[in-house]
Amino acid sequence: MKKFSLLIVVVLLLAAFSSVNAEREFVDSTGRTVVVPDKIEKITVSGPMTQIILFALCPEKLVGISSAWDEIAEQYIPSEYIHLPILGQLYGGKGELNLETLLSSGAQVVLDVGESKKSIREDMEALQEQTGLPFLHIDAYTENMGDVYRMLGDLLGEGEKAHMLGAYCDDIYARMTELADSVDKVNLLYITGEGQNVIAQGSYHAEIIDLLANNLAVVDEPSSKGTGNEVDMEQILAWDPDYILFAPNSVYDSVSDDPVWQTLHAVRDGNYAEVPFGPYNWMGFPPSVQRYLGMLWMGAVLYPDAVDYDLYEEVHNYYDMFYHCDLSEAQFEELMENSRLLIPAE
Repeated sequence: MKKFSLLIVVVLLLAAFSSVNAEREFVDSTGRTVVVPDKIEKITVSGPMTQIILFALCPEKLVGISSAWDEIAEQYIPSEYIHLPILGQLYGGKGELNLETLLSSGAQVVLDVGESKKSIREDMEALQEQTGLPFLHIDAYTENMGDVYRMLGDLLGEGEKAHMLGAYCDDIYARMTELADSVDKVNLLYITGEGQNVIAQGSYHAEIIDLLANNLAVVDEPSSKGTGNEVDMEQILAWDPDYILFAPNSVYDSVSDDPVWQTLHAVRDGNYAEVPFGPYNWMGFPPSVQRYLGMLWMGAVLYPDAVDYDLYEEVHNYYDMFYHCDLSEAQFEELMENSRLLIPAE
């Protein structure tokens, strides 16, 4: 009887060990077949774009973040996620991925979600060989974000929540596409920095601008950077947009008193606004899933007579689903402080 009981214990221990160490194959967007743990409980990310996407799906599985949250994030992000270890980022930014911190984090996989770089397959292979950790890339664009979440849900065992987030993205994108097809698109520039950088038509960062407006910023080589292409004021004056959206922390506050900016129709007519920020820029930088907020905001600001939704309700719903935050009306009004088009004084 004792031998039989001992045998049962051994079998159960072996089964438990096997379950813990079970593996499976996953094919990422580069076409690489990568062996990953069957049950993934600890993940890390290659950069802030991936961080935003994964934070909505499974924040409890993040063992680190790519960069420190902005101070304003404490108003929206649950406190237990604010001070996670900082691991750096693979692409963009000023810091490199900190492999030493990454290896000590306990991460089972490293995820890169976003635009596919030319060297992405080689980069993933090299880092995987260097660290012994699975590195996976998933292509993500505004149009396919629903599929991105479903793919992540399959990988991370978060199917139900991933399908909910994916369905949301499908619905918002379809509604915004329908809106774009139903209106006469406004002539617009999205201006960043000190006022002489634009997000150019056809760039990855311009996806929602190009969808919902006639983006006048046509240049020979659209920049892949979130700061956009540098142009001179003469070029901006030549484009003379009917509407201007200014990035957070740009020159929004100063243009109304600047005689040069006042020569532009958009500024003179009060058709300009500052993009909301909190906890990220709603238009991108990084160009992640928060651009769905940007689409909803652009629709309400640029085409108020054509939209059939209440912007606060839409934003509240987004913050609940993607930031795990119960956004108050006071917080919403603060976000909107400079984000409604100005009405010129009579």
